[in-house]
Amino acid sequence: MALVELYISVDVEADGPIPGPYSMLSFGMAACGTFDGTRFDPFDPAERTFYAELKPISDDHDPRALEVSGLDRERLARKGRAPEEAMRTAAAWVKSVAKGALPVLVAYPLAYDWMWLYWYWMRFTSRSPFGHSRHLDMKTVYAAKAGAMVAESTKRQMPEELLSKRPHTHNALDDAIEQAELFQNLFRWEG
Repeated sequence: MALVELYISVDVEADGPIPGPYSMLSFGMAACGTFDGTRFDPFDPAERTFYAELKPISDDHDPRALEVSGLDRERLARKGRAPEEAMRTAAAWVKSVAKGALPVLVAYPLAYDWMWLYWYWMRFTSRSPFGHSRHLDMKTVYAAKAGAMVAESTKRQMPEELLSKRPHTHNALDDAIEQAELFQNLFRWEG
């Protein structure tokens, strides 16, 4: 059987800059499409999604981070999912949506979202459904294809035809879907 990759866009909302002392409060995932080394098959990212809101794991938080997401820590402490359950369920979702393909996490920017998800998967389930290195940074893809400096590879500096028409809301699922469309456009873009 030939190797096929399934790209899954992710977005994280947290209450601080790093996992451990701070908490991941929500994350969303949206399947973007598959690639067999020759052909990219995109699909509607709003059709295959996962979203979770989690209980905080610490008391520390940065009020400015909460302002960005609009999430209520007190509500999440009462009604959020336990991190262990959320991460196990998310890993099972990745496996089920991959249907035998090799899942690859994509994000904009990758470092922030990957750091949180990988830390939570390792801490609460001992393994990541993306292994330790199956991830791709959309900002780097743009910089390489555009021949641009990384510092000049922000969404504001990208051609409008690459951007999703969806708004960036800071809801993790909305943003995962929006960034899935950006990834699809970047993948097909010649640069």
